[in-house]
Amino acid sequence: MSNYELMVIFTPVLSEEDYKAAQKKFADLVTDNGGELVHENPWGLKSLAYPIQKKTTGMYLVLEFKAPSDFNEKLKIQLNRDENVLRYMVTKLDKHAQAYNAKKRGTYDAEPKPVEA
Repeated sequence: MSNYELMVIFTPVLSEEDYKAAQKKFADLVTDNGGELVHENPWGLKSLAYPIQKKTTGMYLVLEFKAPSDFNEKLKIQLNRDENVLRYMVTKLDKHAQAYNAKKRGTYDAEPKPVEA
């Protein structure tokens, strides 16, 4: 299984309940297809760099997960079918990106190296 990061921008007209339901939908999609959710980070409402479908803001969600490589096609189909999704991006994480994300979350397990004087 490989590590991936999914960033989704949902339409800003979603209510809080709909936003939570969309988060749960994609998190459940990962786990139901043999994947494992590593970290979920809902950013909430943010401004867009440029208008998308005449909207200047969007509800952001970042999911980090482990999944088999054939899962990506199923995920893309679901993302394209969902009319609340403005944009999405799936990125495969290498070991450096995984370490950076773990360090950013504060769950980095590496031992500190002693400094020689």
